[in-house]
Amino acid sequence: MIQINSPFRGQGGEKIFNVALCSFGMSGLVFHAPFIEAHPGFNLYAVWERSAKTASSSYPAIISFNTLDEMLSDKVIDLVIVNTPNYTHFEFAKKALEAGKHVLVEKAFTVTVKEAQELIHIAEKNDRQLAVFQNRRYDSDFKTVKKIVDQKLLGDIIEAEFHFDRYKPALSPKQHKETAIPGSGLLHDLGPHLIDQALYLFGMPDCVSGILRTVRPGSLVNDYFDITLFYESLLLRLKSSLLVKEILPAYILHGTKGSFVKERADIQEDSLKIGLKPQSATWGEEPETASGILNLQNTGKTSIVTLPGNYMEFYNALYHALNGGNELPVSGFDGLRVIQVIEAVIESNESKKRVALP
Repeated sequence: MIQINSPFRGQGGEKIFNVALCSFGMSGLVFHAPFIEAHPGFNLYAVWERSAKTASSSYPAIISFNTLDEMLSDKVIDLVIVNTPNYTHFEFAKKALEAGKHVLVEKAFTVTVKEAQELIHIAEKNDRQLAVFQNRRYDSDFKTVKKIVDQKLLGDIIEAEFHFDRYKPALSPKQHKETAIPGSGLLHDLGPHLIDQALYLFGMPDCVSGILRTVRPGSLVNDYFDITLFYESLLLRLKSSLLVKEILPAYILHGTKGSFVKERADIQEDSLKIGLKPQSATWGEEPETASGILNLQNTGKTSIVTLPGNYMEFYNALYHALNGGNELPVSGFDGLRVIQVIEAVIESNESKKRVALP
C-alpha cells in the first residue's frame, strides 16, 4: 500500500518534481514508472528513447526525447533517473548533474570507485542530490530480516549467509550483459543488491575475500560469485549463481540465541511485470507459506509473519529528501561503499587473498 505522510499538491508549499527516465526498458517500465506515476509528489514528465517510441503507449502524456543532451536542456526537469547499462552510468549521471538536475542512478552505481567518488564530488559542487536505487532494501523478505536483526532476537549474530540465485543457463539477449566490458557480469548485476543489504545491516567489513567464476556454457562474463565479508565477530557470506536449479533459503542467520531462515519470496517484481499497479491494500504481501522460521534457545521454533514489501517507501523517502526533509534513502556514499567492496572482490579473486577495506 502506498503511504504518503506529508501533504503535496498545493499544500504546505511542497514541490512536485518533474522526472525524466534515461530509458524505457524493463527497469523504466517495471521498477520506476509505476511508482513515479502513483506518487503525488512526482510527475512522470519525459523519457529518452533512442529508437522505438514505446513509452507513450503506457503513459500518453510523457515527452519522448531523441538525445540525452536534448532532454537535459529542458529546464523543467528536476530529477533524472539513469537506468541504462552499467558502463553508461558515470557518463550520463555526470552530464545530468552538470546540467543542474538531481540524479537517481540504478545499481550498480558506477563501474569503479574513482567514478563513484567523482560523481559525489560533482553533486556536492553543483548542490544536487545524488541517490542510488537499491530497491531490494524494500523487499518483504529483507525487511523482515532487518526487523529480526534490529530487535536483536538472535543475540549476537556470529554467522550469516545471503543468497540470490537463479537458474538461467541460456545467455541473455541483452548484449551488454554478456559482453566482457566494464560493469558486466553477475558481480555488478546482482552483487550490488546483496552487498548493499549486508552493509545496510552490519556496516563496512574489515576485509573481503571473493571468488568469481564463469559457469554457463558460452558465457564470457562472471556468472557466479562467492564473497565473504569479515567483521570483528561476524562472518557474512554472499553467494549468487545463474546455475542453481534447487533454490536455497535466501537468508540464513545464526546468533548466540538461535537462528533465522527465510526464503526469497517478495512478490513485487512479478506483480509489476504483469502490469499490476502499486496501489492495492495488499501490495507486497507474501503468501503465508513463505514465512521465515525463527528457532530460539528459550522458545523453540516459530513461524515469523513477513512484513509487506513496498518500493514506494524508497520514493517517499527520496521525495522528502529532495524537499530537504530528511537524508537520501540510499546516498551516493552508500553506492560508493558497495563499489569499494566490488573492487576488493575483484582484487581478491585475482590475488587469492583477503583484501582489507578502507
